[in-house]
This record gives sequence, structure tokens and C-alpha cells, in this order.
Amino acid sequence: MEFVAIDVETANPDMASICQIGIAIYKDSKLIYTWDSLINPQDYFDDINVSIHGINEHAVTNAPTLPQVAHLLKNHLNNKICVCHTHFDRVSMTKAYSKHHIDNISITWLDTAKIARRTWKDVAQRGYGLANLCHKIDYNFTHHNALEDAKAAANILFAAIEKSGIKIEGWIERTNQPIDNTYKSHSSAINKEGNPEGNLYGETVVFTGILQLSRKDAAIAAAKAGCVVRSSVTKNTTLLVAGVPNFSRIKNKSSKHAKAEQLILEGQKIKIINELDFEELIKN
Repeated sequence: MEFVAIDVETANPDMASICQIGIAIYKDSKLIYTWDSLINPQDYFDDINVSIHGINEHAVTNAPTLPQVAHLLKNHLNNKICVCHTHFDRVSMTKAYSKHHIDNISITWLDTAKIARRTWKDVAQRGYGLANLCHKIDYNFTHHNALEDAKAAANILFAAIEKSGIKIEGWIERTNQPIDNTYKSHSSAINKEGNPEGNLYGETVVFTGILQLSRKDAAIAAAKAGCVVRSSVTKNTTLLVAGVPNFSRIKNKSSKHAKAEQLILEGQKIKIINELDFEELIKN
């Protein structure tokens, strides 16, 4: 059994703004190689992202850009099974490669969040975040460091293999199969319950700003992808989708955006992304 675990950190809500990459290569259940590097995203750093991972503009001043490490990444990732926790790392890589006009790498992606939901019944619907699962399997790590998070995902995979008896090749097939739940839609146009078979099941999403889609259509699409959709930011929110034109250094943030940032500073795990990135998440 050989695979590569990967994790990335981003500079701002644009998922292409990768500022750190960590990879860990495993063979026969043993860690044989690690590589991690800060990445200069050639983009701005949002204060909220900095508060999470501690990386800022100064830290990446002399760091390589993504095109400068693309050859190394291709050597380690091309035609390999690549393990990550949730779809965010995969989408970030895809978006960043497109942004920098780098040729795509042929990768078989395997999501350990989907594996965990099919292994342990108590996290099938919620509680399958990286930190919670590592606590569950008694694995200690430093969260929001790309290499540490990559190794954490690998250890979740090992624990799931031991628990289920399903090998890594079997998990590639199993994660594309249902969890044996039934989707029940909420009657409200905006507030909806998530499809348990969706890739984003367990996320609670709130939309803010001017969307390309109508709020109703956005809510329907999000619910089909597995998200609980709510109209206001609360302590249950895990994802804020900001649909503002030319999303970058937002000066006049909505009240929802400001509240989400305040909750993040208080320790709540909320990701803030733009509408185009969200479309990539639900598309996959």
C-alpha cells in the first residue's frame, strides 16, 4: 500500500491562494518521506486566515511560488493515490493550478472525511472534522500546519482500515457509495436540510453578498451537495459563502461576514469562501 497525504493552507478566502503545502508519503503503512514549504501566493493575506494558521505576508517573502515547486509536486503526486481530509485541499490545488496555468496532475483523490463517515456511525452525520477524529483515534497533532494535518489524515485512514478491514483500494470504491441515509428537504426556500449522501454533508452554510445564482437556487444546490442551509450566521455555521463582485479585499463587509469573522476569532471553525469556489466544491 502506497499513498501520499496532502494538506494546504490558504492566504485568504480565495481557495487558489495557497500559502503552505505539506505532503507525507507512506508505503506499507510506514511514513517514508515528508516535504512541506511555505508558498508565496502572490496574493493578499486576510487577517482571519492569518489568525488560523499564523502565516502572513512577511513569512512568505522568500518562499517559492506554486509554479516554482510544481515539478517537485508532480514527481510526488502524479499517478498516485492522494489522501486529504474533506474536499477543500483538492479544490484548492485544482484552482491554484488553473490560476497559475500549470498542467494538471493525474491524481486519484481519497477523502478521509468520507471514509470516517462510513467507518464510525457516531460521526456519519457530524463530528468528522480533523481535530475531532484525531481525538477519537487518540492521535495528537498540531492543527493548521499543513504537514501535520496531512499526517493526521493518513492516520485517520489507518484507523479506518483497522476498524473496517477495508483496504485503501476498497475505500476508493466505498467512498463513492451511499451512507444508507435518506434525504429529506426542508420546506423553506432558504432554510434547508442537507442530503446525507452529499460530499459536503455536515456543513452548515450561509450565503451573503450578491450571488450570481438566486438565493433559492443557491440553497437548493447547497442542500443537494449535503449542506444544511441557514439564513443567518450562528455558532452552528461552518461555511460562509460570500458572493460579492471581484471578491478580494472587501472593505464594506456584510453583517453576516463580520459576525462570521468574530466567531472565528472566538475559536469557532468557519471557512469563508467565494461563490465560484463554492460552485467547485458542490460540483465535485
